[in-house]
Amino acid sequence: MSVMPQEETARKRIKENLLEKLVPILLVASIGLAFVVGVLWQKVSSLEKGEPTTTTETPAQDQETNQPQQTNVTLDQIKGLFSKDLIKFGDTGRKVLFVEVADPSCPYCHVAAGKDPELNRQVGDRFKLVSDGGTYIAPVPEMRKLVEQEKASYVHIYTPGHGNGEMGMKALYCAYDAGKFWEVHDLLYTNKGYDLLNNTIKNDKAQSGQLAEFLKSVVNASELKSCIDSGKYDQRLTSDTSLAGSLGISGTPGFFVNTTNFAGAYSFKDMESVVNAALK
Repeated sequence: MSVMPQEETARKRIKENLLEKLVPILLVASIGLAFVVGVLWQKVSSLEKGEPTTTTETPAQDQETNQPQQTNVTLDQIKGLFSKDLIKFGDTGRKVLFVEVADPSCPYCHVAAGKDPELNRQVGDRFKLVSDGGTYIAPVPEMRKLVEQEKASYVHIYTPGHGNGEMGMKALYCAYDAGKFWEVHDLLYTNKGYDLLNNTIKNDKAQSGQLAEFLKSVVNASELKSCIDSGKYDQRLTSDTSLAGSLGISGTPGFFVNTTNFAGAYSFKDMESVVNAALK
C-alpha cells in the first residue's frame, strides 16, 4: 500500500520535531557526562600520586608560572615575629630570617621537612629526595643547618592547613619549652607520625597519652602528656593562625626568606639564590 504525499510529509515533520527536541538534550547530557568523567579522572590521578583531593596545602607549582614573590610584608614585620611568643631560634641580628608556617598533619609540610621519604615519593618525582635518587632538597633541614651555624634565624608558626594537626602542634609547643623542639618535630614528621596524626589522633584530646607514648624516645612522655592536657597552648593555635593570616599565608606550607614568600613545598634549590644574596 503506497503512502500518500500528505502522510509522508507529516511523518517527516514529526521526525524533524523530535530531532529538534532531542539534539539539545543530548548535547547537555554529553557536556554533563564529560564533566563527571573529568572530575573522576582528576581524583583518580590525584590518588595515584598520593595527593590529597580536598586539602588547602599548596605544593610549589611549575616554577615558570609560580615564582617566589616579594609581598607587602616588610622586614620590620618579619623581625617583629622574634619578639612574639612563638617557636623561634636565633635573633634579628642575623642576615637571613626564615619563617615557616606549617601544620604537622599536612602532607606537603612533611614533604618540606624531609623526614618522610615515602610520602615524598608518593606525591611525585619532582619531590623525590636527593637521598632517594631524586633532585628535591627539603628546605627545613637546610634552614636548620644555617640556624645552627648562626647564619640565619627561624620562626615556626602554626595554621590548620590540613585539619588534623592541633594535638601535634601542642606537642611541638610543649617540646619547645622543654628544649626538645627539633627532636619531637623530626619524629612527628616521619611517615609513622603522619599516619598517627591523620588516622588515629585526629585532634582528639583523649588521645594525648598515645601521642606522648609515640614521642617517648625523645621526650619524657608523662611530662608531655601533662603539658598537652593542661590546655596552656589551646589559645596559641588561634593566635598563631591569626598571625599567619596577617602575613598573607592561609595554606601550608608557607615560607619566608626575609621578605620573599615561597608559597608551597619549594625545594631549597629554589630558595638558595635569595639566601645567598642575603648572606653577602
